[in-house]
Amino acid sequence: MEAERKLSVEAEAIFREGVVLVLSRWSALQLAVDNEWGGRDSRRKSEQLAADVFSWFTQSKEVLYIDDLEDILNEAMLSLNTVTEDGSIEEVAEKLMFMNEECLNGDFKSVESLREANHRRVALPHVKQVNDDDDDNDNNERDDTLENDGPSNMMVDTPESQSNSNPVDMTDNKPTPKPAKTEDGWEVVGPRRSKGKRN
Repeated sequence: MEAERKLSVEAEAIFREGVVLVLSRWSALQLAVDNEWGGRDSRRKSEQLAADVFSWFTQSKEVLYIDDLEDILNEAMLSLNTVTEDGSIEEVAEKLMFMNEECLNGDFKSVESLREANHRRVALPHVKQVNDDDDDNDNNERDDTLENDGPSNMMVDTPESQSNSNPVDMTDNKPTPKPAKTEDGWEVVGPRRSKGKRN
């Protein structure tokens, strides 16, 4: 039987930060929190999830199974009235398991890369909503771009292999099909492309 491995005091602090960084980059969780799908205490629920995940890794006396971590993440999303069927729960759980293993070995590369990515993300300009009644609008070009469905300046998370390119200009210059509108004004959006990570 393998001896129980524990995080050092330094590794524990870095791993806690890593858990928060991974969860802060999970778009499904952040959408649920920002839109308060779990009620007014949605942010508190996401903070509790980070604490629960950290506690699960550091306080468990038994072998850690990824399925158990996926259950914790899924239950937290359900508490935020969010069902994720995009494979992101499995992806987040995998990242956390990998990061924990690295921290147990005194390797903090994944946390450091998340820190750097987080600093770059914050430094980029945010997308702002355009107001039609704005009299002092100096950016008519931006309005035209939005109205003509041209490329937007929205930030896109990219895989590590593309991290050297400009994350703001990730368009492929192909015309984007306009979403069809239904009678009640809703727009029909096509399905996402499968990333092929599932078995």
